[in-house]
Amino acid sequence: MSSHHHDHDVSQVHNQEILELNPKIQTHATFKPTAVTTKTKRHWKQNDGMLTGCNLKKDFADIKHTTLTEKGALAEANRCLKCADAPCQKSCPTQLDIKSFIGAIANKNYYGAAKAIFSDNPLGLTCGMVCPTSDLCVGGCNLTHSEEGAINIGGLQQFATEIFKKMGIPQIRDPSLPALDELPESYQSKIALLGCGPASISCATFLARLGYSDITIFEKNEFHGGLSSLEIPQFRLPYDVVDFEVQLMKDLGVKVEYGKEVGKDGLTVESIHNKGYEAVFVGLGMPSPKIDKIFEGFTIQQGFYTSKDFLPKVSAASKPGMCACKGGDANGACEDSSSSTPSLPSLHGRVIVLGAGDTAFDCATSAFRCGASRVYVCFRRGITDMRAVPEEADLAKEEKCEFMPFMLPKQVITRDGKIVAVEFYKTEKGDDDVYKVDEDQFVRIKADFVISAFGSEIGSLAPALSPLTLTKYGYADIDNMTLQSKNVPWLFSGGDLIGNGTTVEATNDGKTASWAIHRYLQSLYGLTTSPTPQLPNFFTPIDLVDISIDFAGLHFPNPFGLASATPCTSAAMIRRAFEAGWGFAVTKTFSLDKDLVTNVSPRIVRGQTSGHKFGPGQGSFLNIELISEKTAAYWCKAVGELKRDFPSQIIIASIMCGFNKDDWTTLAKMAEASGADALELNLSCPHGMGERGMGLACGQNPDLVLQISQWVRAAIKIPFFAKLTPNVTEVKEIAKAAHQGGATGVTAINTVSGLMGLRGDATAWPSVGKEQRTTYGGVSGNAVRPIALRAVSSIARTLPGYPIMATGGIDSADSCVQFLQCGAGVVQICSSIQNQDFTVIQDYITGLKAYLYLQSRPDLKNWDMQSPPRDPIPEIYRGKHLPKFGEYQEERNKIKIEANQKADLLANGSNNNQRSPPAANKIPNVLDQVGRAVSRIGEYNRLNNQEQVVALVNEELCVNCGKCYMTCNDSGYQAIKFDKNTHIPTITDDCTGCTLCVSVCPIIDCITMVPRTIPYIPQRGIPPTTEVSSSAH
Repeated sequence: MSSHHHDHDVSQVHNQEILELNPKIQTHATFKPTAVTTKTKRHWKQNDGMLTGCNLKKDFADIKHTTLTEKGALAEANRCLKCADAPCQKSCPTQLDIKSFIGAIANKNYYGAAKAIFSDNPLGLTCGMVCPTSDLCVGGCNLTHSEEGAINIGGLQQFATEIFKKMGIPQIRDPSLPALDELPESYQSKIALLGCGPASISCATFLARLGYSDITIFEKNEFHGGLSSLEIPQFRLPYDVVDFEVQLMKDLGVKVEYGKEVGKDGLTVESIHNKGYEAVFVGLGMPSPKIDKIFEGFTIQQGFYTSKDFLPKVSAASKPGMCACKGGDANGACEDSSSSTPSLPSLHGRVIVLGAGDTAFDCATSAFRCGASRVYVCFRRGITDMRAVPEEADLAKEEKCEFMPFMLPKQVITRDGKIVAVEFYKTEKGDDDVYKVDEDQFVRIKADFVISAFGSEIGSLAPALSPLTLTKYGYADIDNMTLQSKNVPWLFSGGDLIGNGTTVEATNDGKTASWAIHRYLQSLYGLTTSPTPQLPNFFTPIDLVDISIDFAGLHFPNPFGLASATPCTSAAMIRRAFEAGWGFAVTKTFSLDKDLVTNVSPRIVRGQTSGHKFGPGQGSFLNIELISEKTAAYWCKAVGELKRDFPSQIIIASIMCGFNKDDWTTLAKMAEASGADALELNLSCPHGMGERGMGLACGQNPDLVLQISQWVRAAIKIPFFAKLTPNVTEVKEIAKAAHQGGATGVTAINTVSGLMGLRGDATAWPSVGKEQRTTYGGVSGNAVRPIALRAVSSIARTLPGYPIMATGGIDSADSCVQFLQCGAGVVQICSSIQNQDFTVIQDYITGLKAYLYLQSRPDLKNWDMQSPPRDPIPEIYRGKHLPKFGEYQEERNKIKIEANQKADLLANGSNNNQRSPPAANKIPNVLDQVGRAVSRIGEYNRLNNQEQVVALVNEELCVNCGKCYMTCNDSGYQAIKFDKNTHIPTITDDCTGCTLCVSVCPIIDCITMVPRTIPYIPQRGIPPTTEVSSSAH
């Protein structure tokens, strides 16, 4: 299509170079030979850039596919259905409340998520990193069979707990429990735990939460963590993560004695008990490797390692902070104790790893990082019968480990005292599913090293564990329900020693044993315990923050309440909400009997404001539901009952009448007599009631609002609020009328009148009856939040200090804070409960407490609420202009490989888990937040047009999608260049700071707005006829 213009037309298209890659309407089929595409696609290839094989040498960076950025975590959390009776939770050994912690992440309440995780799992971060989730929680996800697939639960767990780790906040005991000095003597019982691994850390943590004050862990190494530290590689589980969780345990007073090895220097289970320890928990791993007889006698010098030799040496040389002296032996973990720094095992050439469990694959992937050029994983079973979880096996496959199934070692071939090859028999799986050896088939594989990972056993340690006995399978003989020894009542065990080999199973063993130990110790002193285990939750100083507020003459325990809507359909629902922790509730609006209503159906439908989104998390709802179908007598009786049983919670009765003084007087007095703390006058229902001369029919007229407020003020003494409609030209005028009429305050806003959408056959949804009729309904949810924030701030600016209850799109602590800052004192919530359930209140409470607490920490001043600042760009890539595809990715890999070889793997090994000092500033309260933003909200003419900003792109975060480029071209100022080879966007001096690019960018903080360094000169098109003032808008 030709474009007709003249050279001097103002409509002439300029910037043709910039617009070269802008999308255009396709007028013909695209023609390009395959040979061209074959060559071109290599340039744009994005999915094969990971380092593999020998290129991984000394690369111990995080490689977990589950690791998430904040953007990824928010997107994944919002995908979660937060199911009822969630199967994912039932599949978790520690029974994490998964839907709750994911819901908190979706609302950017990372502390609330971490609190939920650590309450059930003291090693929540470790398990988030290493749990075999595909076989546990993820295996039970209800989205497994959907197109999108199961939720990345482990990644979300890791994300939330890592954010909490960065906060540097200590653990405390449940503040509602008796202080340590108020507990009976039984809580001073001496408790010993052997081995500072996951089982013992978990057990000690729960015992300390219960109030036991004399707990000691005996650990053979000079560091903690057990096999988590020794045998799980740094690229899967960094040492500072283990240290962080141990520090949380120590916050509760648990002691760890290092260098205390069971079986040495007379230290045995019996000797510990004889020293006055009334309960002993054995949380040792299996210390001795199982070795195939053909490898007996082979040494490291000959090229033979067991996993018990190899992985500890890898850890000592690659985990900063673990080997404290940086030259110490770490109890055999370092390969060369004479060197100044522990060194990695020096591998080269071909490495055979024997076994197909998780440990075998840790050995295989670590072998590449120690210098192997090829790694063969040889195992007796077929690939479909591998014991390793998919997460481990898939990673090894991606890193180019070669799988060799159906292989059983036959003999080792040596030359000059070194291993040079291994011969294997072939195995076959019979029809009976039993693997048999076929001695007629064998194969020889060249090898420079062999790493055996055939499992482990208790070995020579068994006598030191007496009176703990072992089963015929070599595991501790215990009661599987209590983990108590069958021989003596004071002895307990868990983890590897009882056959539970995963970290999360060991963690749950410690949790299970803690309650059994508690019951046993209390029984020694003649005390009883709850028949149902009641282990305390995780608490920190954040949980001590007071979020109550004195508002409109009433004391609210927290600012979160139920709006007069579907969550308050019945008194029983309000009762359940109060039990969950809601601070107040506004009853469903009721009327005099003469005005009773009957609803139509259908009447509540999902919105379309978020596109084609199905399921929970709807951005809006539309309803044509009327006021309560229940009588005033029912509600008045209900209010009295609820106030009797929940005296600390605030109950507000919502009432509605037509413009009739007697009706308002009668109903207001009736509601006051019921015991309600306050009333809410519904002057704003946008559908149905207005046609009866009620609701909106009254609330849109300031004179009627004034008169009704005067009537009610004359009739009652308790506070009352006028609920305002947004369906007016200026809501503040209605608020002024309510204020003048004597209303204690106002509620802003009720739903926005709207028509949600039409279907292809010209019918709406909801459509009622055979004629499929509809009406304008009330739109609610996040879609109306901007309208509600505007209304609340406008009223606050007009009537400073006037009490405002806010409602309209509050779905998190974050959004609550926004309304508080705009002038509201408390908030009412409906749509987010419709999306989920009453338990969201705990998310809101912990989120608000965290927000207030973090404000008192000067060291966290750069955080955006609970979001930490972005990590800096790696120096090795700075200024290189290298996107992450094609030949550019190859160049990035070369830079990384070179940097890895020069890197000191043990640098920055200092303790990163130091506790921050107590809050340096006073922790603000809820009232301090009310109206904080109001002074910054005002008329346009007060905005400064001299302090301009421009966009800045972070190339390292950029995914090269060009969304910024397209929106700038077709909706902005053509101020972004888009390189045709690198697809890196570059901001030009034509940028006017409009911020559209930031708004459409899919990556958090990839584009930021920074101060403009050159004068901003507007492009007027045609020069003005008069001089424009520099302050003109």
